[in-house]
Amino acid sequence: MAALMLQGTGSDVGKSVLVAGLCRALVNRGLRVRPFKPQNMSNNAAVTIDGGEIGRAQALQALACRTAPHSDMNPVLLKPQADRTSQLIVHGRVRGTLDSGNFREGRGTLMAEVLESYDRLRSECDIVVIEGAGSPAEINLRAGDIANMGFARAADVPVVLVGDIDRGGVIAAIVGTRAVIDADDAAMIKGFIINKFRGDPALFDDGYRAIAERAGWPGLGIVPWLAAAARLPSEDAVILERRARANEGRRIVACPILPRIANFDDLDPLKQEPGVALVMVPPGQPIPADAAIIVLPGSKATIADLAALRREGWDIDIKAHHRRGGLIFGLCGGYQMLGKRIADPLGIEGAPSAVDGLGLLDVSTTLAPAKTLRQVSGTAWNSPFAGYEMHMGETAGPDTARPFARIEGGGAEGATNAAGNVIGTYIHGLLASPDLRSALLERINVTGNGRDHDADVDAALDDIAAELAIHLDIEALLHIAAQPG
Repeated sequence: MAALMLQGTGSDVGKSVLVAGLCRALVNRGLRVRPFKPQNMSNNAAVTIDGGEIGRAQALQALACRTAPHSDMNPVLLKPQADRTSQLIVHGRVRGTLDSGNFREGRGTLMAEVLESYDRLRSECDIVVIEGAGSPAEINLRAGDIANMGFARAADVPVVLVGDIDRGGVIAAIVGTRAVIDADDAAMIKGFIINKFRGDPALFDDGYRAIAERAGWPGLGIVPWLAAAARLPSEDAVILERRARANEGRRIVACPILPRIANFDDLDPLKQEPGVALVMVPPGQPIPADAAIIVLPGSKATIADLAALRREGWDIDIKAHHRRGGLIFGLCGGYQMLGKRIADPLGIEGAPSAVDGLGLLDVSTTLAPAKTLRQVSGTAWNSPFAGYEMHMGETAGPDTARPFARIEGGGAEGATNAAGNVIGTYIHGLLASPDLRSALLERINVTGNGRDHDADVDAALDDIAAELAIHLDIEALLHIAAQPG
């Protein structure tokens, strides 16, 4: 059994996409492949086949491997709830919280469970492709590390270091990583990859050689800017403000970027609709007055995000939109915000509290420790859909008598106001279903393109795999993966 770990010189260097593309490239060679990320920090999560949750990036990588996502693929998931507190998910289930005071100690005790998941994956495939988190150069976090070199050395897995040339300073980033990590960690690294290159790679020949000479690691390829990556879901909220774009004659779907926004990839299918401009509204800007739809997204901390929404004055924009008869769509935490009241008597999100919601749906929510995690299918607006639920809390009230959806084997779900222009649901992933997406867009006089979003993502993975097969030394990577670290 072989294994290979991609670590980065920093966050957002493209590790997730490279792992997904490499997984698909190896699957296309006839290998049985599994993705793995020991520890992830993200509020974008997916429900797994075993009823747990993992990072969305690992679910995408499972798709690249043409296998179902499983909680072993991301055994430790940290979901930030506040600036210094994260919900801890282990093997797909909520285990509690970590804060800045117990973070290092708490994560360091999880290595045995991480290795258990890794060993189970190893037993069912030919090769495991592993993604690190952040960078091994963060030597201040090395003690108790389970995400990068701590895992690589415990599991004896060889490492390839990824540098992002698009952000600049890639020579210093790779050579600097070699300079700051200790000798035993450096010995785990067997080569480097340059990612996100624009233009003629021959122009970087001297830089490529300089890295190899100074770091002592061989280069394994220069990956060009992968246009197909724009068709994949984004893992991190850092990318959201880059998505904002002008109307350009399209109907605007506006979504405020809340501090603890979660599962924002729910909206990705709208990016490919030619009649729609998806506008992710950053803090400090109003929600566009000419928006056709306002979407309130999921949130990892609903009460705190509702307070942030009010501080930005977005509640005024939303209510003005409502008075004009505009469509408002609340997803999960956004659904809870649209109601009259949100109560957290047990302090699930912090200190016990209760707050008024926006009052646009006649429902109230009580947060509770039991977490609903399930894949669902059904119909809404006479259109079929498939999606998943991931929430803590129960919502009830008169407007649930006008449910948004009917779930197969589960009855009514969600709520709609009497006028039909305010809708709330706990179901994520709805807009990937082309019929339901078209039904939504019909309400703003836009004809949907009818494209299958999941099929588009799958095709993008094939396109990325084809590029990697050209620009990476796959044979060298397989040879490295077959050797212990």
